[in-house]
Amino acid sequence: MDQAATLTPERLLRRLEWHVVRRLDGRLQGDYRTLFRGTGVDFTDLREYEPGDDLRHVDWNVTARMDALYVRQYVEDRELTAWLLLDHSASMGFGPVDRQKNLVLAEVATTLAHVLAHGGNRVGAVLFGSEVEQVIPPASGRNQVLRIAREVIDPPTTPAPGTTTDLAVLLRAAHGLTRRRSLIVIVSDFISEPGWDALLALLARRHEVVAIQVADPREFEIPSVGMVYVEDAETGEQIFVDTDDPVFQRRLREAADARQAELVEATRRAGVDLHQVLTDEDLVRALMRVSALRKRRRR
Repeated sequence: MDQAATLTPERLLRRLEWHVVRRLDGRLQGDYRTLFRGTGVDFTDLREYEPGDDLRHVDWNVTARMDALYVRQYVEDRELTAWLLLDHSASMGFGPVDRQKNLVLAEVATTLAHVLAHGGNRVGAVLFGSEVEQVIPPASGRNQVLRIAREVIDPPTTPAPGTTTDLAVLLRAAHGLTRRRSLIVIVSDFISEPGWDALLALLARRHEVVAIQVADPREFEIPSVGMVYVEDAETGEQIFVDTDDPVFQRRLREAADARQAELVEATRRAGVDLHQVLTDEDLVRALMRVSALRKRRRR
């Protein structure tokens, strides 16, 4: 039975609190802001630039006077507003029957909503497929976490024939929704029409942006199971392939590697780090890896 089909928001949140949040709490000593936190807006001091500092914080006027790079330091807001931009497109239905990408996205989104709401932070969400489907305004508290969970556990949207996902639509909507500096977490498989990286860069100039790619290992290498039909989840197009053919396997790996390299480069150009969560990995380990990479980037 499809596990996602039997889930309720309450069951999902209780399971995550027991199996994920409790373990995160033990490893982070309750300081969830070390996992996902925004940059404050209150200027507090100047200091000389150190390798790894965000170049957006360089004070060029002081740098010109002192003949050395100086960066501005900020006090982090005690409370922040966070937006979860969540992929609800058809391609999120790919993966093992008991753990498809849409279920992993639901777990990631609900966990992040829970830890970000901890301490009174306000969390909102935008669900999108081929277009923006729903906007959940930012709020705090457990009921808000359950509201987000309720929406993301629904099955991915079935698109009209020939329709493909375009992340640019989502990012344009995010620009209109986020008035003040916020933490924005994009959770998607990033299977999209190209050309969205410029909009991502604009968003990253104003906000703290985190990109989380949900992927399944079979998207990079299909098991050898003989002759099978393979369907494109976005367009519905089907082709008949021989998965035992080494030439087919090689071409598939090369195409997947090239697509992944393009994605990493697109987010890099936008000034956003890309973090990957696989359908077959432990969620706590995945989120701790994200936390470690983000802390390393801040140094």
